Amino acid sequence: MKLVAKFSLVFVIVFGIGFAASAYLAHGFLQKNATGEVIQNARLMMQTALAMRNYTTRQIAPLLSGEKFRQTFYPQTVPAYAATESFNYLRAKYPEYSYKEATLNPTNPRDRPADWEADVIHIFRDNPAKKSLVGSRDTIAGTSWYLAQPIVAGESCMECHSTAAAAPPAMLAIYGGSNGFGWQLNEVVGAQIVSVPASLPVEIAHRAFQNLLMDMCLVALVTLIAVDLALILIVVRPVSKLSEMADRISKGELDAPELPVHGKDEIAVLAGSFDRMRISMAKAMKMLEGE
Repeated sequence: MKLVAKFSLVFVIVFGIGFAASAYLAHGFLQKNATGEVIQNARLMMQTALAMRNYTTRQIAPLLSGEKFRQTFYPQTVPAYAATESFNYLRAKYPEYSYKEATLNPTNPRDRPADWEADVIHIFRDNPAKKSLVGSRDTIAGTSWYLAQPIVAGESCMECHSTAAAAPPAMLAIYGGSNGFGWQLNEVVGAQIVSVPASLPVEIAHRAFQNLLMDMCLVALVTLIAVDLALILIVVRPVSKLSEMADRISKGELDAPELPVHGKDEIAVLAGSFDRMRISMAKAMKMLEGE
């Protein structure tokens, strides 16, 4: 096996070991990073929903307040409804994410919590200082991540949710007077929950991992070619010339031209020593012939 082939084989083996170790570490890092990215996106979406709630409460609802509001009820003026509808438009671009304003005693039946959502709400009720919660749960489709924040009843909520008698008649005509009442000021009544399947960060990490492997293989190939070229120019060619001269000397051709010596590395020193040896042999042969 030639020197370049041997060196290439050693390079491939050493790089392969390092490649496997790096790939193992990178996979875990990319998976963790992708999960963090998905949770961060969920936080941004949660803030978007909060902004929509505040916008509805501060700018839309006041425009339809008063006696006219009591005669004609617009669900769009309800912060929870506005935030949910806005998020549904957002899902056109991010279909993996879902949003729900789960409420223990909702006016709108679609806000009624599932069992696990009710558990999240009770965690906030039992821990008033907790402002957010990140967790995972098992579903039929696989593991799912969720980000939740408590919904606290404010003064604007009391206008519709304190008692049925205080609620707008137009709202009662739509939803009835049995649900969504009895809320207390500053009470945790529900939770905003953004959910995303765990398969999403896995998919993101898988794509990033594939790109990383391709980049690493490309770098390895370019590096191997560059190193092999350097090996040929710096080692193989000078050694081949030395080998060729040694072969000519072994055949009695002592008048071969001197090898050019450049630099002070080991190959240059070897070439210089070989030249001196050839010259010494030529002188010795002439002395023998003269005798």
